[in-house]
Amino acid sequence: MKDERNSTIFQKIVKIIKEKKPKNIEELITFSKEELQVPEKEILEIILRMQSEGRISLKKQYTPPSSLIAYLKAEQSYWYWITIFTATVTAIVIFIIPEGLYPWAYIRHVLGAIFVLWMPGYTFIKALFPAEPDSDKSKESLDYVERIALSLGMSLALVPIIGLLLNYSPWGIRLTPIVLTLLFVTLVFATVALMREYHKAKISK
Repeated sequence: MKDERNSTIFQKIVKIIKEKKPKNIEELITFSKEELQVPEKEILEIILRMQSEGRISLKKQYTPPSSLIAYLKAEQSYWYWITIFTATVTAIVIFIIPEGLYPWAYIRHVLGAIFVLWMPGYTFIKALFPAEPDSDKSKESLDYVERIALSLGMSLALVPIIGLLLNYSPWGIRLTPIVLTLLFVTLVFATVALMREYHKAKISK
């Protein structure tokens, strides 16, 4: 009898998901309480069981950060630390590993290609179009394919401009000025992008 009742509740919850499209578990519980007149605890148990069985997949409600320090520790800022770490390690590897030292030079070439063809454009696009704090998309949102294409294209546009500017500077187009300038540009764009994302997350409260 209980299994039959649970099965009925399952079907009604699935119907609620299809019709009302809740964004998270909290919204689904609210809609289910209104429709089913069932205690919240029981609804939660059934929803968690449905999730564990793979019948539904819902995100937890987004909690905006309380401060910039909290945001730096949050999952949303992992991309920033990965970018900073990768860019710094790449710069170190380029200076430490000689170009003709094989097979270690392959690491230098791979990281160098990422450093030149990906990171400047990626961080620039991140700064222009910061990620949304939740799943809702706005006019400023980009999907992964668009970000990849724009990041590659923008890197191919930015690097020659940086080279041209260095050519008319006292340092000239040499390895050290190029690497340090690209590292600086990447760090600046990444930091601007992080601050914009934090601002978006903060005003979403």
